[in-house]
Amino acid sequence: MSDAIKISQDVYYIGVSDADIRTFDIIMKTANGTTYNAYLIKTEEGVIILDTVKEEFQEEFFEKVESLCSYDEIKYIVMHHLEPDHSGALPELTKRAPQAKIFISPMAQPMLKSIGKSDNMVFETVWTNKELKLGSKTLKFLSTPNLHWPETMSSYLVENQILFSGDVFGSHYYDSRVFDDLVGDFDYAFKYYYDHIMRPFKTDVLNALRLYEPLAIDMIANLHGPIIRNNPSKYLNLYKKWSSKDEKLHGKKVVSIFYVTSYKNTKEMAQSIFDGIESNDSLIANIYDLTALDESNMISILEESTGIIVGSPTINGDVPKPVWDLLSCMMLIEKRGKFGGCFGSYGWSGEAVEMMNSRLKSLKFRVPLPPMKIKLIPTKEELLDCYDFGHEFGEVVNGKMMEMTL
Repeated sequence: MSDAIKISQDVYYIGVSDADIRTFDIIMKTANGTTYNAYLIKTEEGVIILDTVKEEFQEEFFEKVESLCSYDEIKYIVMHHLEPDHSGALPELTKRAPQAKIFISPMAQPMLKSIGKSDNMVFETVWTNKELKLGSKTLKFLSTPNLHWPETMSSYLVENQILFSGDVFGSHYYDSRVFDDLVGDFDYAFKYYYDHIMRPFKTDVLNALRLYEPLAIDMIANLHGPIIRNNPSKYLNLYKKWSSKDEKLHGKKVVSIFYVTSYKNTKEMAQSIFDGIESNDSLIANIYDLTALDESNMISILEESTGIIVGSPTINGDVPKPVWDLLSCMMLIEKRGKFGGCFGSYGWSGEAVEMMNSRLKSLKFRVPLPPMKIKLIPTKEELLDCYDFGHEFGEVVNGKMMEMTL
């Protein structure tokens, strides 16, 4: 077991490492393992614990707590995020320190009762600019919902100029040296974490950055990976840059058409839809064969597109894998303000189009038009219908008001 580490005056790191984990939350690769960061603030009037750790590592966490204080000294517990990797030790901590009041965001109340396994926990909800004063320390709370759960928040230790950011500015990167200026180059892990955890919530990231902007931040004490004390502004600026990309190219909104095709029927539909979109001079249409795209390119194109149209034949009553891969990538982008549509040719049953359409709706895309579905080889008249579909879709992306399909 490693010891608690002093990171600032009266502030200690009491987190744990999970060096051998290689997959996190199913979708993320963790070649360097990860950490579950937690912190302890000592004051002359008592102790504040900030977050806990994954349950299976809780004994190491408690040994670090015990090396710094007795349990009856703990006055407050601040939970920035209640995901199990940060709240796993909370039930046991509240047993050992039953007098401690828990601070959470208003959205966290039902989760706290479930995760804490008790109805008797003493808690208080907090939001932006509410403060906790204990001894000579002042902790200011900041509401940062959806980063990356609805109940997440941050806090700022005024006297030490430390931002306790929650999951924001984290990375799945374990190094026993703890601090960013002592570990190896973890930039790839920092960007990978943003892409998979924070990118879908870019608007919320920008809202959080506006809260952080007036603060003098000497250190970012996050919940995963190296603690950032060397040039925190670098990482704040990276988040701002990555979250501020405009969905316009040369001043025009982008509509992207993705397709796979078996006998060129769906490809012909895609081309006609493309032509319909291109009939609007204020839009840029792009068309992509999914069999030639890798995941990173899919994500980049999805991000820059205000409108996304997906086409597929039905194969064995299902959507082929390249299309499912694209639909899976959509969970990694922010969907707010994006429009979706579907089309495809089929031979017998034709389930694929409805499957894709249902997926877009479940991901909260705005779906303005019924899907375009054609049996076998499209006729000239049907290709004209595809053209009209593309034109109408482009009009909606460009601001035409109409009722969304149910």
